[in-house]
Amino acid sequence: MPRILSVGTAVPEYVLDQDEAKQFAGGLFRESFSDIERYLPIFEHAAIRTRRLSRPRTWFEEERSFRERNRAYTEVACRLGEEAIRRCLRPVGLDPCEVDHLIFVSTSGLATPSIDARMVNRLSLQRHVKRTPIWGLGCAGGASGLSRAYEYARAFPDSRVVLLAVELCSLTFRRNDQSKSNLVATSLFGDGAAAVLVTGDEAEVPYKPKGSPRVVDTMSTTWPDSLDVMGWDVADDGLKVVFSRDIPGIVRQEVRPAIQSFLDRSGLGLEQLGRLIAHPGGAKVLAAYEEALELPRESLRHAHAVLGQYGNMSSATVLFVLERELQEDHLPGTAGLLTALGPGFSSELMLLEWD
Repeated sequence: MPRILSVGTAVPEYVLDQDEAKQFAGGLFRESFSDIERYLPIFEHAAIRTRRLSRPRTWFEEERSFRERNRAYTEVACRLGEEAIRRCLRPVGLDPCEVDHLIFVSTSGLATPSIDARMVNRLSLQRHVKRTPIWGLGCAGGASGLSRAYEYARAFPDSRVVLLAVELCSLTFRRNDQSKSNLVATSLFGDGAAAVLVTGDEAEVPYKPKGSPRVVDTMSTTWPDSLDVMGWDVADDGLKVVFSRDIPGIVRQEVRPAIQSFLDRSGLGLEQLGRLIAHPGGAKVLAAYEEALELPRESLRHAHAVLGQYGNMSSATVLFVLERELQEDHLPGTAGLLTALGPGFSSELMLLEWD
């Protein structure tokens, strides 16, 4: 079975304190919300301390065109993507030119040639490297891209596959969008990049870290008639965020049956899971996971920690959680579940095992 060998992450240099974000939003939305003070507590309830931005906070005080914001996306995505991949490959002694397949995931900007194509020059990747750019999976993209990397490494066991997820959510911010969804997004989203190395059974790697988990199984679920739960509306001036307040409720109602059905395929029960590597979509979503799966808060400590330090970085966030999980020791036979939810409305699940 393919293994996950290493994770590398990168974030932009500009730090946004949550109190500063609250003050910014209070001033911006005050004209549209006569009772703005009623909504501002969402910044405290988000359980986020800091986030990273691709531009200084003052940059967002002026209206920016979609073209200007997307140019910033391309610039920063290339820089953070290169940094994340180098950090991912360094611990295993691989040179970028030894990567066989690069999968790129993002939903927060547009680029053609895609960011993965630009990585060929920046990292001196081999000219015959296979590339798969994936757009539109939102918060589920990191888990879904990891599943595609697993499938490729299983089909071609001598391959070394890198998944790169880059999300610069701050650059989708539209000052003239006075909706409640945009207010919530202002309290929640940040920027970051993560790269993961997945190798097949026959792949040659100079150094294979101890405790690298095997990927046992994956499952995708898309619930019918749920397209309006999460996503983008494409507006004249960019991407308008769509959020449903029902997301925590959907987690409580739908996630446990999906997970149990998935684990049944491997003959496991929920009580046999030693680790839960969940995308921290928000504090309410994590609480819904804990309630639906009857888990103690400690079982999601890495997800809570990543959310508090970086906010929701869409597809990249679950890979930040995975990075922390790989830094811990695991007893042989420990089973772990990686999970993320995204537009569709959809779920991505991956079963891991340490030996």
